[in-house]
Amino acid sequence: MPDTRTVRLDWRGEGLRFSGGVDQPDAPKLIIDGDGKAAPGPMSVLLLACASCSGVDVVEMLAKMRVKLRSLIIEATGVRRDEMPRRYVSIHYRYIVAGEGLERHHAERAVSLSLEKYCSAIASLAPDIALTHDVVIEK
Repeated sequence: MPDTRTVRLDWRGEGLRFSGGVDQPDAPKLIIDGDGKAAPGPMSVLLLACASCSGVDVVEMLAKMRVKLRSLIIEATGVRRDEMPRRYVSIHYRYIVAGEGLERHHAERAVSLSLEKYCSAIASLAPDIALTHDVVIEK
């Protein structure tokens, strides 16, 4: 049976600001601002969605590798076309990782598996978007 998700987004009555989230009464809401002034804009939220989806994979995989994760920071930088639609043509992910028992090959493996196989958000992007990444290990 397919997993179906529903979100609700309400225009806030001013500018290009919306609030929304999952369509459940007590679920937290987020604000998206089309101008990117009061909150992240839709294209930034797309980068955040991809980074957080991948982050979930990396955290879970490193735990299975018995790494006691201390910190994980993911920076995502997207380059957009000049012409409409101004979609991303490339995205670079930087994973900054620290943890007890962490070796570079653990982090590289987890990140590669996430980006190439497991991250549903990234897999939902157009296939011609150039995806690159690097991993920084912190002590």
